[in-house]
Amino acid sequence: MKGSYIEIENNSGPYRIDDIPVLPYSDFYNQTITFMRERDSIHCVAYFGIKYQNRIRIICLLADDTNGKIYGYSFIYNDNETLDSVTKVLPQMHLFEREVHENFGVRYSGHPWLKPVRYSYDRLNTDQVIENYPFYRIEGEELHEVGVGPVHAGVIEPGHFRFICHGEKVFHLEIQLGYQHRGVENLMVQSVKPLQKCILAESVAGDTVIGHTIAHAQLIESLAGIKAGSRLQIERCIALELERIAVHIGDTAALCGDVAYQLGQAVCEALRTSVINTTQLWCGNRFGKGLIRPGGSNYPLNAETAKKISEMISDTGRRFEDITERIFSLTSLMARFEDIGTVTALQAKKAGATGMAARSSGVARDIRVTHPFQYYQKVNVNTIIQQKGDVLSRALQRKEEVKESIRIINQLLVVWQENPENISKPRYDVPLKPDSFSVSLSEGWRGEICHAAFTSGDGKIMSYKIKDPSFHNWLMLALAVRNQEISDFPLCNKSFNLSYCGHDL
Repeated sequence: MKGSYIEIENNSGPYRIDDIPVLPYSDFYNQTITFMRERDSIHCVAYFGIKYQNRIRIICLLADDTNGKIYGYSFIYNDNETLDSVTKVLPQMHLFEREVHENFGVRYSGHPWLKPVRYSYDRLNTDQVIENYPFYRIEGEELHEVGVGPVHAGVIEPGHFRFICHGEKVFHLEIQLGYQHRGVENLMVQSVKPLQKCILAESVAGDTVIGHTIAHAQLIESLAGIKAGSRLQIERCIALELERIAVHIGDTAALCGDVAYQLGQAVCEALRTSVINTTQLWCGNRFGKGLIRPGGSNYPLNAETAKKISEMISDTGRRFEDITERIFSLTSLMARFEDIGTVTALQAKKAGATGMAARSSGVARDIRVTHPFQYYQKVNVNTIIQQKGDVLSRALQRKEEVKESIRIINQLLVVWQENPENISKPRYDVPLKPDSFSVSLSEGWRGEICHAAFTSGDGKIMSYKIKDPSFHNWLMLALAVRNQEISDFPLCNKSFNLSYCGHDL
């Protein structure tokens, strides 16, 4: 594959910042389009700006699922430039370009609509406020708009949904986020103590503590030249799969609740509790806070806890299999799931979907397989795929992923017993390599998580970039409800269960 780029290995490095090629924008534009048009297996994992040597440098990171590589390259933005938008050719880039425009004022011609993404406090144009968000409009006497949120009836996070409807049918849904912006990326730079950064990583998305802290720990270990031992890697993977199981079972409960199947809801809620209580037994927190730290662990797994995990997943797996057999045999429930909220494989690819949202539409995208990290480099992971991309497919995706995660944990527990090495305490005092960067990917339960960091000449982090899979996948929800009854929106929404704060940061 020809082009000018640096090849990056996941969870490796560090690499020198100056090794990232700087291209004229025309070459940057052509290379991006060529890469992603050449193979469906290449998609954008991050596209963002940093201030480096008093200039704005825009960096693009593309993941190649065929060889496990990440291609990195960049361009320098000059204030007087108007750039040709990549989005008009590659729709998955629309949100990336909007974010760069919001943060740095980069102007793109041909972009459908350069609207703000997060309304961060340090956005370039502070005249753009969340109250004046420019919603898309369709004129017509028979059309009406329905607004939902940002404050919702349920105890969930704030986000505004604006529907354009013809009767009960949804023509268009626009999702406005930004209410949860906490400035996590800036705090990552400002925080002096490494432990503070770990706690921030745990707070990116409250239901993906393990997924984000693994990505952060990998990043710090890479920049510090620390190699995690086999047993530590195994334990991290076990924790990640427990998190995946807990959320998938909990979301199955939510789907049952949305169609008034109370038995399924109650049973799945109880099963989820058994999983997160086991995580609490392990580290003292149901969501795994405090468990993942760079270089070591304060809560190394012991034989007694390992036995509890094994017993719990065996019992929970059996009970979950029983209740899902009931769920997916009820004709009344299947009528509410099947052919509702369909997103095709082509739509998923164009949207840049990741994780289970992509896999339930037939797109085999799983970082554990394509860019393996931690002990996934040595353990077999079967990528679960559904084809129809409807609510039923997303529900079945969860059922099958729970089964696969249980198989993976059992496999890991066997290897864990065969690796009786001691795990050291976390390491917070190791200096980071100066003028360097690293990229870290993990596969959270929603999908691909990306953390990238850049250090200054004194070895301090000067820029930190986070991407939660929800950044890609909110568009999938908007596509899912087109031509559906508006009453189907809550069910479609639950079938994805995307993160507001993970998107807003």
